[in-house]
Amino acid sequence: MRDPEKPQQIIEAALRVFARKGYFNARVSDIAREAGIAAGTIYLYFDTKEEILITLFREKMAGFVETVRQAIAEEHDAIAKLRRLVRLHFRILQDNPELAEVVQVELRQGQKLFRGPANQEIAAYFALIASVFEEGAAAGRFSADLPVKVATKMLFGAMDQMATSWVLGKRGYHLVGTADTVVDIFLQGAAAPGRAS
Repeated sequence: MRDPEKPQQIIEAALRVFARKGYFNARVSDIAREAGIAAGTIYLYFDTKEEILITLFREKMAGFVETVRQAIAEEHDAIAKLRRLVRLHFRILQDNPELAEVVQVELRQGQKLFRGPANQEIAAYFALIASVFEEGAAAGRFSADLPVKVATKMLFGAMDQMATSWVLGKRGYHLVGTADTVVDIFLQGAAAPGRAS
């Protein structure tokens, strides 16, 4: 008989194992041992190790997006929403180093994940970021002709690279502490006033 709580137990164990050993070095038996169950039990819920990884990513990303959505809804200004979004993106990863390791490093080993099964969750996050830019442009807080798709990809890319560097650098600095700088450079650019041409 299937235990409805077992898949979550397996996913949480897999997160720890993937973070510690790496996705490719991890075996299903390692996950089973971490979860305190027999290796065969895992196959009652997941067909492959890749399915565990995809399910892990989809669940964590859906939760991530919902947490950010609720938090920025409390802000009434697009720039405040943008700051809150970047801070929270960094805070979630900083507070969950195992998740950061898996999302920023291990998932990148299998790029097809982003084009296939997990695309829906990534698209939802991009749509949320884009909605902040659209709201800001409509309210006159951002340029009216802001290319929203480009801005969305640029902001996500900046956050993603900061987080990846933080993980690869053995978390040697305070990731959340960089959030305001990232937003300031994004909003104001690097040029001195009047020197942008």
